[in-house]
Amino acid sequence: MTNDNNAKPSASDDARSEQSELDSSQVKSGEGHTQDNKPSHNDAGEPDEKRKGPGKKPLIILGIVVVVMLVVALVWWLMTKDQISTDDAFTEGDAVTIAPKIAGYVTNLAVKDNQFVHKGDLLVEIDPRDATAQRDAAQAQLGLAVAQLHQAQVQYDLAKVQYPAQLAQAKAQQTRAEANLLNATADFRRQRGVDPRATTQQNIDTSNAQVRSAAADLENAKAQVQVAAQVQLNIRQAETNVEARQQQVEQAKAQLENATLNLSYAQVRAPFDGYVTKRNVQLGTLVQAGSSLFSVVSKEIWIAANYKESQLERMRPGNKVEITVDAFPDIKLHGHVDSIQQGTGSRFSAFPAENATGNYVKIVQRVPVKIVIDSGLDENHHLPLGLSVEPTVTVE
Repeated sequence: MTNDNNAKPSASDDARSEQSELDSSQVKSGEGHTQDNKPSHNDAGEPDEKRKGPGKKPLIILGIVVVVMLVVALVWWLMTKDQISTDDAFTEGDAVTIAPKIAGYVTNLAVKDNQFVHKGDLLVEIDPRDATAQRDAAQAQLGLAVAQLHQAQVQYDLAKVQYPAQLAQAKAQQTRAEANLLNATADFRRQRGVDPRATTQQNIDTSNAQVRSAAADLENAKAQVQVAAQVQLNIRQAETNVEARQQQVEQAKAQLENATLNLSYAQVRAPFDGYVTKRNVQLGTLVQAGSSLFSVVSKEIWIAANYKESQLERMRPGNKVEITVDAFPDIKLHGHVDSIQQGTGSRFSAFPAENATGNYVKIVQRVPVKIVIDSGLDENHHLPLGLSVEPTVTVE
C-alpha cells in the first residue's frame, strides 16, 4: 500500500503539470494569449484580475462620454435658445387672374406657358370689330349733339335781340290801337252830334262798330305787350336750351369714352412684371367677360410662416430670419419678419370652429407671420409659389 501511494502522483500535481505543458505549447506555437496578456495566477491557481476586481478605466471612459454629451447639449442650447423655427411655411406672392372685360373671339395669343412678361406687354387680343362699331356710333352721336348745341347757342343769341324788339313792337301796336280807338270814338261822337238829317243811320252804326273794333284792337295790343314784356324769361328759356344741349354733348362724350375704353379692352395687357401660368385659352377661343384666361405671378415673393401661438412671445417685426428651401437645399435665404397677422388661421377660415358647443379640446393655434426675403435669391432662378421652406427666426 505504501509503495502504491508513493508511485501514484496527486491530482494537484497532474493539473499543474498539464497547465505547464499547455502554456509552453501556446508560447511556442503563437496561439492563444501571449505571455504579456496572460493573466497571472496566484499560488492557488486563480487569476489575479479576479482577485483584484474590475479596473477604473471603463468608469473613466463613461465619465468622459457623459461630460462631452453635456458640453454638446449646453453648446447646442446656447446656440438655439434664441432661434424659433417651423416647417409649416411656404413661399407666397402676388398671383393675379387675368380675365377680359368684353366678349369675343381670341384673334391673337401673344404668350406661352410660364413665359416671363413685363408690365404693359400684350397678352391676348380679342376681335375688336364690335367694339369699333360701338365707338363709331358714339362718335357720330357726339357730332350730332355738338351740332344741336351750336343751333341752341345761335337761338340764344337771336333771342337776346328778338325778344326786346318784340316788346317794342307790341308797345307800338298798343299805341297805334289807342290812337285808332280815340279816332273812332271822335268820329262816333261827331256822327251822334250832327243833325240826323245831315247823316245816315248807316254812318252812325259804322262809327259805332269802328269804336268797338278799335277798343278790341287795343285790348289785343295790351295783351301782346304783356306777353312780349317777359323778355328775361324768354331769354332764360333759350339759355336753358343751350345748357341742355351742353349736357347732351357731355353725355355723348361719356358714351364715346366708354366705347373707346371697351375698344381698348380688346387688348389684354400684363398688369406687372411676372410669369404667365395656368393658361387655359387658345387662339380662336370664344371668351366671355370675366372668364379666367390665365394667371400672372409676380417676381416679388415672401414667406408665409405659420408659427405656433406659444412661439410668438419674443417674436417682433424686424427679427432676422434664416430660410432653407426644401426643393433647393443649397439655397440659403436671408430675410426679416415683416408683420404678424392679427388673428389665427382658424379665425379667418371659411368655417371657424364653434368652441361654445359640445366638448372642448384645446388645440395649439397657429398664427401666420409674413417674412420678407432680403438676400439670397437668384435673379435667374425664380421660386414658385407654395414651396415648402423652413424659416428660423432669431429673437432678441
